[in-house]
Amino acid sequence: MTKILMTSVRSDEEPSIKTYAKAHNLQIDMVREEFHPGQHDNLSEYNGLIVQQTANIGGDEAFYQSLVHQGLKQITTRTAGVDMIPVTLAKRAGLKITNVPKYSPRSVAELALTQIFQLLRRTWAFEQRMNQNDFCWAGLQAREIHTITVGIIGAGRIGGTLAKLLHLLGAKVIAYDVKPQECLKKYLTYVSKATLLAQSDVISVHVDLNDSTVGLLQAVDFNQIKIGSLFLNMSRGDVVNTEALIAALLSGKIQAAALDTVTGESLVFNRDLRQQDIDNSQIRQLMAMPNVLLTPHIAFFTNIAVDNMVNTALDDVLAIIAGHQAVNEI
Repeated sequence: MTKILMTSVRSDEEPSIKTYAKAHNLQIDMVREEFHPGQHDNLSEYNGLIVQQTANIGGDEAFYQSLVHQGLKQITTRTAGVDMIPVTLAKRAGLKITNVPKYSPRSVAELALTQIFQLLRRTWAFEQRMNQNDFCWAGLQAREIHTITVGIIGAGRIGGTLAKLLHLLGAKVIAYDVKPQECLKKYLTYVSKATLLAQSDVISVHVDLNDSTVGLLQAVDFNQIKIGSLFLNMSRGDVVNTEALIAALLSGKIQAAALDTVTGESLVFNRDLRQQDIDNSQIRQLMAMPNVLLTPHIAFFTNIAVDNMVNTALDDVLAIIAGHQAVNEI
């Protein structure tokens, strides 16, 4: 029987994993910890490996060669990002790398839309007043969504889905993307990055993390935006210079922000730190800011998306084990 090891398995993933295993007559061993050198030294009994990392796997070329010598043909991540896998080392050793680039785009787009409404209706500010028994409205008038311009940085599967939702609600949507898609032009207008920053009432970021997007938004970019703009990052923390973002929030250049991801989140997000200090000064600062809605990288976390991620990852592993081309090989 084919045996697959899945690491970092959450309880919410288990039903999908067990259903897949039964349907395909597989043995899938699930462990809670991440995959790093020294944790699973003997993988010779397994035909496939699926990971989900918050920290880089690490290891040198010899480590990845040892995985090949034990019979593994691949490492699959059940996430879109592959930045936690040393892809070059692993591929040089002879391993195939696959990811899950197409899990439910609505999962992230719907959280972005939810947060846009919260920012526009200024619920965060009303909540803070009410916590002090202040129930006044003064100074917190909202804007209706059909009166604003939303700028989407990265109009791919997720950004494109958000654009469609916003279009249906009557918002004007503009987008900056290095690969414009003709099919989206009925929902949005493509513009330059500078134009988007200058014209948008709301800016929502939905790019992949790669060499060209690390540090995509810096202080010089925040200086170009409209005073009082709203900002969302639902992509990856390293896309945005957090220090520059905090400065823009403190100065009032950005009125409020909704962040589902920030630099250095791996040691904080999806961890129970009630009995510990948060060892990240920027995250502590963002949490203390009244005009920041911070969520712990949960935009993807829906029933459909989790099922997609599990099934797609397992489909690719089985294809490689059988000697076929995986759909999502990097």
